[in-house]
Amino acid sequence: MFKKLKKHIFPVAKFFFDKYTLKDRSYTYEGITVNISAEVFPPHFTISTKILLDYIKPLNLENKTFLELGCGSGIISLFAASKGAKVTASDINQIAIDTLKEASIKNDIPLNVVYSDLFENLTNQTFDYIIINPPYYPKAPQNTKERAWFCGENFEYFKKLFAQLPNHLSSNTWMILSEDCEIDYIKQLANNQRLDFKLMSEKSVVKEKNYIFSLNSM
Repeated sequence: MFKKLKKHIFPVAKFFFDKYTLKDRSYTYEGITVNISAEVFPPHFTISTKILLDYIKPLNLENKTFLELGCGSGIISLFAASKGAKVTASDINQIAIDTLKEASIKNDIPLNVVYSDLFENLTNQTFDYIIINPPYYPKAPQNTKERAWFCGENFEYFKKLFAQLPNHLSSNTWMILSEDCEIDYIKQLANNQRLDFKLMSEKSVVKEKNYIFSLNSM
């Protein structure tokens, strides 16, 4: 019933969402503030970023190597670095990269920021932790901004990701997905590359369930 209701609410919500994100905003977590360009995935309306931040908050990340693959605003990367992790933040959006570099300086939190389409510029690198908050709506993105939302009509993002991931896989490779996406099909794409999903956490916000999965070799 709730899913059917959301289908009717979504067009109205998207209208106000699009209006809101026309302007640059700021976002703060645990005293760390980032500026969010209108061209970058916003953590304000999306609950996945906050769920991931809360999930890594109790972890001991001191001297751990940490990759946020597709970092967007970079707030997760900055928070992990503030906890002592050796962080690499990557994204395909150059505006996100430039803005995160500025935030790193303003917050006095050093980290490595890399322009990369998935692992293309992270060759032969492995990490203690890999965090992925992926685009999962099956539609072809029309521009760089939309690549934060849409994974391609045939889930091309996931096919490419899962083909590359085995060469970089760590024991703590985590991905967050919403019940709104086609989780079973995404799992099948991972299985095709000998990758298995293990449920680590489930959280409901406004009756929407979000899941954090660990990805492991089969």
